[in-house]
Amino acid sequence: MQVILLDKIVNLGNLGEIVKVKDGYARNFLIPSGRARRATEAAKAEFEARRAELEKQAADKLAAAQAQGEKLKGSTVKLTQKAGVDGRLFGSVTNHDIADELKKQGYDVHKSQVRLPNGPIKTVGDTTVEVALHTDVVEEITVSVYGETA
Repeated sequence: MQVILLDKIVNLGNLGEIVKVKDGYARNFLIPSGRARRATEAAKAEFEARRAELEKQAADKLAAAQAQGEKLKGSTVKLTQKAGVDGRLFGSVTNHDIADELKKQGYDVHKSQVRLPNGPIKTVGDTTVEVALHTDVVEEITVSVYGETA
């Protein structure tokens, strides 16, 4: 199925490109989330009429993400979890825990934006984690996990 992208999508294309994707990906994700439209003649004409407005919205989103990224850059998140004497956690620290702590600190971050390169954190110590605020804005933060003996 051919779709017109209404947003920049990683590994797919930029705003306004017409790309061919699998039918299920378009029907179940891209179109319902408002990130694409079917590439019909009417949709192409409507897109060209709204192109400037959509590009302005995309630039505003990018600017807001860059501003938040500057504030977030180099910050540290401190979490306390129950741990054994050898430094291993009972359970783990997930992207949901990190996003909740960032919200408490005043950042608007969703759990899907927190990227854990090696999976959930299962040991006490400092770990570097990426936060993808936008497709072009990825910041690194430090997560410090402290052990709490049971």
